[in-house]
Order: sequence, then structure tokens, then C-alpha cells
Amino acid sequence: MLPSELKPASFSSYPPLGREVAVRRINLLRQLPLSFVPLLLREVQIYDWNFPSERQEIDAQFTYLDGLTAQQLQEVMRGFTTLQLPVEMEQIDWVNSPLEFSERLSAQLWITGKIAAFRTAAIELLNRVHTSVPSRAPESSRCALVVLGQGVRENNYKLFRKLRPEGTYFTNVNPKDGLSILMEHVADCARKHPARFAHWYVDGGIPFQPVPPGVEVVAYSEIEPLRSRIVATMHGQLIQGQATEARRSGLAKLGPADFGLDTSGTNAILNRFKVSILAEGSGTQFFSTTFVQWSVRELLRRAQPLTVLARFAPRMTDLAMNEALSGSSEKPTLDADGALIDADMAAYYTWINLMRLSGASSASFLVWFEDHKEAVIVSPTTTRGGQSDQAVSISNLVDMLRIPSP
Repeated sequence: MLPSELKPASFSSYPPLGREVAVRRINLLRQLPLSFVPLLLREVQIYDWNFPSERQEIDAQFTYLDGLTAQQLQEVMRGFTTLQLPVEMEQIDWVNSPLEFSERLSAQLWITGKIAAFRTAAIELLNRVHTSVPSRAPESSRCALVVLGQGVRENNYKLFRKLRPEGTYFTNVNPKDGLSILMEHVADCARKHPARFAHWYVDGGIPFQPVPPGVEVVAYSEIEPLRSRIVATMHGQLIQGQATEARRSGLAKLGPADFGLDTSGTNAILNRFKVSILAEGSGTQFFSTTFVQWSVRELLRRAQPLTVLARFAPRMTDLAMNEALSGSSEKPTLDADGALIDADMAAYYTWINLMRLSGASSASFLVWFEDHKEAVIVSPTTTRGGQSDQAVSISNLVDMLRIPSP
């Protein structure tokens, strides 16, 4: 089947919102090359379960492409149309199985040495889209908070080495009620700027209570049943002797319905996110630190929230992971000191990902060594490479995060 043969009935299996998008844009889809259409439909197929910001990204691509003349569209798609695909690629049911098509396409591009040209064409297209349809500025300044070191009593590791040059390093923080104060800051942000999926709390252990209204929660301990079922699926794949690519593909196809989770309304969006973190992330099924880092990374990339609080907890050891993957039900050994080092690097990556979003120039970032005296703030109001040995409270640090809305 070729894109020119698409009919409204071709999308009958798509969820309602995705089907509406595809049918409304069918004339455009018919004009696009086979090497590109399934990649776009892969996003349309899950449109109903995407965060609002993700839907805006998809809509922006359609808006840009639909606004081109026939000649302009041909020029923009040239990087894709010049890629000659085997005839058998047309036989794939790429409308209903765009993921399978994209995997086959990726393999074909690697085999033929055209993967670099394809990436260049994709990047150029996205740059054109972002220039033509700029991302919306956030309603308020974004803020990311990272709490690490839970369970660590003594530490000889030099924390925040990569973040200190970017902001101000505080050495004399009073840790009293620190987590409560940070959570109240998140609650305050949620009250001032209420919106679904705009404010998040991610915890690598047992979440702090109570979680304020308007804040989405993703906690490692609370999704244990889901995590156990995904680990069991991975264990079964290994027993069957599935190769790495086959295992990855199989996990990527899992969704909320496969685990009996709610697939209606906004619950479906949150449940799909939880499944994707555990099924598509590497190590998220076993290491709580990886779970938090990947969850926050994906939230910043996909949901583009105004506020996110990430709290790291002790993780299991490598040996405990091997035992879990082999099907052992023994209680895992936890490593708080190793988790501190993991979380320190994860905090740096969180700041980098925050800086990639719209409104980055007014965004603020805080990382705090839980129950200890060290913290770093990176914001428009703090000094790059600065250090303060003055006694401050967590409330004082929060006050430094309150950047006026853009």
C-alpha cells in the first residue's frame, strides 16, 4: 500500500482523537513519501494518550506541512523521497503497525548506509517546523527541584561538581522540614497555575505525604505491581531466547490495556506514561535512581511541566538486579551511597534537560542533599560559580527560586 491509496476507513482502528486527526489531514498524508508517513502516523496512533504538549508538537507538524505549496512540500520532503525502499516495505501494514515499519526502516537505513542522510532530513524538517510554528512560552517560570542522598549519613564524595559552575553552591543549609517546604512550594505553584500535567512529583521510594492537589505523582513504590509484571515479561523473553531487538520491540508495544489499567480519559495518559517508563527505559525496572532520572527526563521532554520535584532514594545493587531478572523473590540489597553518586549525575542531566525547554532563560533549578547542609541553585538571580557559607534555611532557598512570570 502507498500513501496515495489512503482512505478514511484506513484509520478505523485508531482511537477517536487520533482517527480524527488522520482523517482531517488525509489529503496531506496522501502526498507524503512512504519513508515518512508511517513515522508521523506512529505519533497520530497514540495521539489520544499523549500529553497536551506532545499533541501540540504533532499539530505543529501538520500545520507547517499543510501550509506549504505543492512545490514547497516536494522540496521539504526531498530528503525522504530520495531514499529508495525495497518493494516489500510497501507490504507492511504501516497504517496499523507504524512501529513495526519504523523498526524495519531503521534496519534498512543502517544496512544501506543512509541512516545519516535520514537523520539530517528529519532534523532539518523539525527545525523548519519549530521556526514556522514556535513553541508556546510557559505560563510561568519553570522550576525543577531535585532531592538526593536519602539514607546517607556520612559522605566523602564531592557533590554537585558539574552544577556548581552554573549557579551558587550553598554549604550551610538548615535541613529542618526541608522536604515539607519544597513540597509546599510545588503546591503553591499548582495553586497559582492550575493545569493538568503541569506539576509533578517523582519519588524513587515511598512518596512524601500528603501530596497537594493538582500535583501528579509517579512513585517507584506505588507502581510495584506494574513493575513486577513487566520484569516477569522480560524474564519470559529471556527464557524464550529472544534477541535484544526483539525484546525491546515487544516491550515498546505494551500499553495500559495489557496490564488491566484504565485506558479512558486523562487516566489513560498517566497510565501510558508509567508503562512506557518501565517498558521502554533501560534499567528503570530495577534501579530506583534510573527510574527517577528517566521519568523526569521524559516528563521534561514530553509533558514540559511548569514544576517538577524529583526525590531519589537508595537503589538495589547490580547483584540484586541480576537476581530479580532471574526470577528471585529475595529482598534486594540497597545501596544508599551508590545511589547518591547516581543521583548527583542525574541532577546535572535534569538541569540540562530543563534548559532545553521554552522559557529556559527564566527557569530555576535547585538540588539539595537531603537532611544535610549542601545545595545548589541555578537561576537568573544567582551568581554563576558562586559559593555561600552563610546560614540559610530551605525557605530562604525557595525564596530565591521565585522568579517573576515571563
